[in-house]
Amino acid sequence: MKQIMIPEPWLSFLREIDESVAEPIEFHCLGGFVITLLYGLERTTSDVDVISVTPRQTVSHLIEIAGKSSALHQKYGVYLDVVGIATVPENYEERLTQIGADKFQKIRLFALDAYDIALAKIERNIQRDRDDVKHLARVTPFDIEILKSRYENELRIYLGNPEREDLTLKLWIEAIEETRAK
Repeated sequence: MKQIMIPEPWLSFLREIDESVAEPIEFHCLGGFVITLLYGLERTTSDVDVISVTPRQTVSHLIEIAGKSSALHQKYGVYLDVVGIATVPENYEERLTQIGADKFQKIRLFALDAYDIALAKIERNIQRDRDDVKHLARVTPFDIEILKSRYENELRIYLGNPEREDLTLKLWIEAIEETRAK
């Protein structure tokens, strides 16, 4: 398994979180932090988007010490963002990749894979999300059939407006294919 380097200020920020918690905590991460760290996106991001924290009762403490406007945010300019609403593929946990296993004593960071990150962005679908998806498709062996299958089998049923997201997926696939054709 490839060793993933965590750059500063993220490494020091995460180490301080690690030092300030009393028990083991698991984070499932997505968004710009993961895309820049694992997939080489050259975009600045100031937060670590987290969709799941285990144990759940640690969330309020984590937000207090590392959330937006916390002392750690002030010190490092980055913060932990426990995402309240994000629809992700049903079986995403089976495909997580651990980040920085050798860097921390108590926290364990896991990243969603490229397809699951892309599909988590489908409902919001702002320009940054579309750019992220195109980047993921360029830098990974992104298989359109896997994307469609996960959408149909693991995500669509949970969406608030699946017909709109069907169209979004169709447009994303066209954009990915157009990018590949260039």
